[in-house]
Amino acid sequence: MHDNNNRWILAAQCVSRLGTVDVVTRFLKESRCYITEQHSFDDRQSGGFFIRTEFRPVEEDFDAAAFEAGFAERAAEFDMTFELTAPGTRMPVVIMVSKADHCLNDLLYRYRIGQLPIDIRAIVSNHPDLAHLAEWHEIPYHHFPITPETKPEQEARICEVVEATGAELVILARYMQVLSSDLCEKLSGRAINIHHSLLPGFKGAKPYHQAYDKGVKLVGATAHYINDDLDEGPIITQGVEPVSHADYPEDLVAKGRDVECLTLARAVALHVERRVFLHAKRTVVFDR
Repeated sequence: MHDNNNRWILAAQCVSRLGTVDVVTRFLKESRCYITEQHSFDDRQSGGFFIRTEFRPVEEDFDAAAFEAGFAERAAEFDMTFELTAPGTRMPVVIMVSKADHCLNDLLYRYRIGQLPIDIRAIVSNHPDLAHLAEWHEIPYHHFPITPETKPEQEARICEVVEATGAELVILARYMQVLSSDLCEKLSGRAINIHHSLLPGFKGAKPYHQAYDKGVKLVGATAHYINDDLDEGPIITQGVEPVSHADYPEDLVAKGRDVECLTLARAVALHVERRVFLHAKRTVVFDR
């Protein structure tokens, strides 16, 4: 991961038209800012334009408010929406889990060593099993047991935690509950889920055991934004790992856990570094 202590990020999008790259680069030059990384994409099918620029001010007296106001005037000509992110920004997040601890453990480790620029404000679970991990990291743990009868009430409590903590991102780190349409709508564009990604599609209990019975040659994972279609939201990133006839169900489970951890952590990093743009039912991802 990049050192983000001395770089600003400008992420913007608009309809494709002549001058979209120039309006960004010219303003940065005029503002005495040096571009250290830049990615852009022009979608010729939809007519959408996306750009992400990392830069560092040359002058020490850089005024972020003046920069935003000035760029807003230039961007208005293109109906361009944009976001400016300051160096060292740590996105506030809430993590949701059930009983499996591998993704949570991985995120907590990366958070602890500073590899992920996030600020974990709370952990929410429908089981009490992982409270000790939150306690060790001095992170509030909210246990909201869910039944079909209590689901609306408990989801309302989840929303209260998200709002109270100011979380800008919710990470479903193997949270084994189907979210309601209402909660999916409220968290649209700011909630990332991880799940196994196997072919053929194995649904229900013990997907890795089903995969073993079919003799699969790859196990994988998909990280995506949630929506009202179960496990079918806009994809951020995917990972795969080869397996063979010599791998037993427990081997597939172990390899699957590793891929899930890496894939989720990568998706979170891409999101918090403003490298992901939602684009209809798809994503535009400017990888590192």
